[in-house]
Amino acid sequence: MDPLTAAALEARQRARAPFSGFAVGAALEEEDGRIFTGCNVESASYGLTMCAERVAAFRAVAEGGRRFRRIVVAADSEPLTPPCGACRQVLWELCGDVEIVLVNLKGATESVRLSSLLPRPFDATFLG
Repeated sequence: MDPLTAAALEARQRARAPFSGFAVGAALEEEDGRIFTGCNVESASYGLTMCAERVAAFRAVAEGGRRFRRIVVAADSEPLTPPCGACRQVLWELCGDVEIVLVNLKGATESVRLSSLLPRPFDATFLG
């Protein structure tokens, strides 16, 4: 198994999802090969819940990561689970048009570019 996929599946096991029961893991690969993982962490106030993809991205930046190749998102769902809108925006700003690999526990996979999930993104180029 690809190490990045294995890291995302392992991160999924650490998810805190007492309300939805929907555990998600993510693993973000920097250009130098370093891997940063994240899992979803739910809050009783819902709005403060953090998705696995943003946890991985913020962790990567906090640990000095700046240039990324791809991210794997792992969830136990028949249709493969893409990043939510908020995660798509954050990934665009921090990672650019990164490859996103979606996987589930049955071994299904799909690879897409972030630009196909977030056409015409808003970013710093609009801020003058």
